[in-house]
Amino acid sequence: MPSVQDEKPMVTDAIDAAGGGAEEPDEPRRPSPERPTGSATPGFFTIYKKGQGKWTRLGTVFTAAALGLLTAFNLYQYLQPYIHNPNVLLGISIGFLVVFAAIVFWVSNKPNNVDFLIATDSEMKKVNWTTQGELYGSTRVVVLFLFSIALFLFLVDQVFEFFFWIFGVLKIEPWYVEDFRRLFHH
Repeated sequence: MPSVQDEKPMVTDAIDAAGGGAEEPDEPRRPSPERPTGSATPGFFTIYKKGQGKWTRLGTVFTAAALGLLTAFNLYQYLQPYIHNPNVLLGISIGFLVVFAAIVFWVSNKPNNVDFLIATDSEMKKVNWTTQGELYGSTRVVVLFLFSIALFLFLVDQVFEFFFWIFGVLKIEPWYVEDFRRLFHH
């Protein structure tokens, strides 16, 4: 039986330590080192659990930044027929970006969201990613299979088209019938 020191920490342990799991009602809540207890509350720009979940946080920030920039650009374009002063349009777009950035920072720094991003980061580290050779081999198999199925379906379609033309179901001659006539009549 493994000892306690041999066990790897689980994601649920991190969530339970942060107060996200179910606790016994008679068990007092343990203070987290990231959130001091007492009257000293962290400010708005304090980053909760700084240094944990780096890649998922960066991905979230870059995605939110792209979304904010595209929205600000579209807002600028949309308001052009209504507001003719480009400085006002630019001010509205930049104001939107500032408010959007503050909301994204506030939402992405909430303890429940941070714990989710940290758990996601730790789970992504457990993924067995394919190697470049495996990826090329799998892609080659898929592309060859698609081309072979496309060729097979094309040939089956041409055979059915030919038989339907012979039996009079299709009134339009297939594209290759004139070539067959030239071959057999000359």
